[in-house]
Amino acid sequence: MGQGPRTRRATLQTVADEVGVSRTTVSNAYSRPDQLNRDLRERILEAARRLGYAGPDATARSLRRGKAGAIGLLFTETLSYAFADPYSVGFLRGVAEVAESHGSGLLLIPLRPGDEESETTVRDAVVDGFCLYCVPFGHRARRVIEARGLPFVTTDDPGDPAVPYVGIDERASARLAADHLVRLGHRRFGVIIDIAAEQLTDAYADLRQRLGGYREVIEEVGLDWSRVPVVAAGRNDRGAAAQAAADLLDIADRPTAVLAVSDVLALGVLDAMEQRGLAAGREISVVGFDDVPEAARARLTTVHQPMEERGRRVGRLLLEPAAAHEGAPRHQVLPTELVVRATTGPAPR
Repeated sequence: MGQGPRTRRATLQTVADEVGVSRTTVSNAYSRPDQLNRDLRERILEAARRLGYAGPDATARSLRRGKAGAIGLLFTETLSYAFADPYSVGFLRGVAEVAESHGSGLLLIPLRPGDEESETTVRDAVVDGFCLYCVPFGHRARRVIEARGLPFVTTDDPGDPAVPYVGIDERASARLAADHLVRLGHRRFGVIIDIAAEQLTDAYADLRQRLGGYREVIEEVGLDWSRVPVVAAGRNDRGAAAQAAADLLDIADRPTAVLAVSDVLALGVLDAMEQRGLAAGREISVVGFDDVPEAARARLTTVHQPMEERGRRVGRLLLEPAAAHEGAPRHQVLPTELVVRATTGPAPR
């Protein structure tokens, strides 16, 4: 039994022949609709629908135009984390605001450890540039981006003023938090971080700088940093932080002040304190970092950093490269400030 004639796939030329116009006119109906009158464009689109033509290939079109119309945003967490972590949400909102104003989209690419497919995704992504958000500067993905010749901006300090970077002075910002507690008379400290101390390699430069700021202030008042308990929640998660806080709250000589490297962790410490009937700001003082929306509701003392503005600056460096040549530095350090609320008070006698 023979096969029937194979149905040919509709193309740009097929639609052009059907309507009786040129290929360019059909292409303009999709990419430059302002070049056609409304009736002609509707005739072309109707013919395309009837013939089963879905429109020009997006990848090929972007290559011809020299612009993809999207930013690739890389991060080393799960995709769901990007929408659950309050700091990430604020940062993404800032990037999206600038992208939207330029008619660009966002392509979120999670980089899973040891996953070669993630690297392939970076190599094949149809984007105009990349943001390395909380991605260690030495990550292999950066070498892939450089090999492609695409612009990128990092939020982890690369240690090179010539590399596009938007961030904060982590060490100085951490000093604000520790100095506030020292001035209140505290001398017994505890610290809570998200990852285990033995994982603090050079890849986690920003977190190391933040801990370095705490350490400097504590040692300046004659205390031994090695005797300060540092506990790890394992991840930046409120529930995990509440569990980890037991190692600080349930010891005989417990700290009178706890420094948390994020507000999420600090909120977990407050939860653990509430379970134990401990009053924040009176029995134990707690300071967070970031100033996410929940921090204000919990009356948490914290270090404020401009989440959304950081995202906006990243978006502008990627989508407005001319700005970098008109006075806007490619290495931008944003200001931070200590916001004092109810969770800190004088050290108890």
